[in-house]
Amino acid sequence: MKIKITLFISVLLIMFCNELHSQVELVPPSNRVYGFLQRMHAMNFIPDYNPGNIPISREEVVSYLKIIDSNLVKISSVDKKLLADFKIEFQFEFYGNTKKTTSLFKEIKHAFSDDKQKYLYDYSDSNATLFLDGLGSISQRGSSGDSIGTNSILLGELGFRLRGTLYNSVGYYLRASNGQKLSGDSNDVTFARYTDPRLYAQYKFSYEQRNFDTFEGYLRFRTNQNWLALTVGRNPVYQGFGFIDRLYLSNNTVPFDFIKLDLAYKAVSYSFIYGSLRGDSLGKPLDSKNIATHRLDVNFSKAFRLGFFESVMIANSPFSFTFLNPISFLTSAELNKASQPGDNNVNNTIIGLDAMVIPVKNLALQGSFLVDDLEFSTLFKSDENITNKFAYQLGLLWANAFTLPNLEFVTEYTYLEPFVYTHVSNKTKYTHWELPLGHHLEPNSDEIAVKLNYDITNRLNLNLLYQHQRSANGIETDSAGRVIVNYGGNLNNATGYSYSDPEFLKGNRINRDIITANLTWQFIRQFYIELKYVYRIIDNIYQNRKFNDKYYFATFRIDY
Repeated sequence: MKIKITLFISVLLIMFCNELHSQVELVPPSNRVYGFLQRMHAMNFIPDYNPGNIPISREEVVSYLKIIDSNLVKISSVDKKLLADFKIEFQFEFYGNTKKTTSLFKEIKHAFSDDKQKYLYDYSDSNATLFLDGLGSISQRGSSGDSIGTNSILLGELGFRLRGTLYNSVGYYLRASNGQKLSGDSNDVTFARYTDPRLYAQYKFSYEQRNFDTFEGYLRFRTNQNWLALTVGRNPVYQGFGFIDRLYLSNNTVPFDFIKLDLAYKAVSYSFIYGSLRGDSLGKPLDSKNIATHRLDVNFSKAFRLGFFESVMIANSPFSFTFLNPISFLTSAELNKASQPGDNNVNNTIIGLDAMVIPVKNLALQGSFLVDDLEFSTLFKSDENITNKFAYQLGLLWANAFTLPNLEFVTEYTYLEPFVYTHVSNKTKYTHWELPLGHHLEPNSDEIAVKLNYDITNRLNLNLLYQHQRSANGIETDSAGRVIVNYGGNLNNATGYSYSDPEFLKGNRINRDIITANLTWQFIRQFYIELKYVYRIIDNIYQNRKFNDKYYFATFRIDY
């Protein structure tokens, strides 16, 4: 009887602790754990993981790490060490204690510890948790070449990250930083902005030529069993199955403010977003620009997952109940809204369908399809007045490629027709801060990309990317400056679209070959050295001219 009572109490304690230490806040998409989960997913260890809609919560990440931990004998020695690192990073969620953590404000002797997760301050009790991190970096960046010029700039940045969970239901998160140019002139600032989206979306950095600041923050409520979650704030959101880049929501611009609803039941999950964007029309700022999106994912089996995406861009309408409805078809909602297309703020709708298949262990395949401004009546017709614009993407990820553990081989082909992501009004193009919300390619382009990602050790990662791009752009005007022809290759200018005759790769032809190398070394836990080198050849075929450019980032970063 005593043994039974002891076992019963132990089970209750385990259940209570698991519930008590669930962390509701989201893991930032930049965290290396997502690459690890993607590889484990391709290796069939975590078939329920959905890479098409991230970020996910810390408790969800740990649920997958625990499954991988139960298959420890089946993974490589480097993956075992990576998993051990994650078990320390997510220790509170994994074990319900902080034995492998240290706080600088409590004890400074472990400031450079390699076997403890370090915080400036941490606190936990039965109702609340709080973790405070310090962030810092110094980054030397430079370039040389025919079109980019010679530049050299030194940037420094300091910030903090505060996160935690209240009453096992509400997660909170705030990351804020302030940076400064330590050396460099106005040309160097221009170079820095055009090679880093975070800096590009900084008018202050552009006109002050000195300071920049960023922040992300949100509150997130989720129910027991995680069937419903509601997030309000600013945070990166990636949607789509792309391995190298995504057609729907990607990391090619900065985070925007939104309200997000997530629903999940067994093999079905659904997300709704209503957000606010920075908009303009040919460089003139808009009073408001919003986005509404729906994402539905269905996991049919361990080997097959299907996703449906739709979005609408809304200009000069600060708030619309029509698009706030989370259960609707946005294309139909746009066609039946109270204000009709005769208005000045014609909206832009996109729908997409994507699928991921894992036919055999270590191999994942994905296909994504996008239709911009769907019009059913003209879907299978072809003339200059057709509004339907298409894009698609095919990708392959091979884990443990060429029988080498921890090597990923990825290849992806992306095709964008003329005017994809643009809109005839120029107000509702698929952008935020003039940067693409979707794929990095300009419209009227295609790209084949090949990537090798190799975890040399659990602390040393090498990433090599090769991209071959073909594009065509150009706008022809008459003597009065009126647009005669637009070839549909400019994301921020679709003037003349309604009477232009779009044809793939028609216009001013440009080919690009781009090689990018990234090396990340975590020489002590939470202390990083990051090196990035980009070499590109730009062949302006229409001018019979070639440009060679190269630039680099060398960064020392602390995430404490």
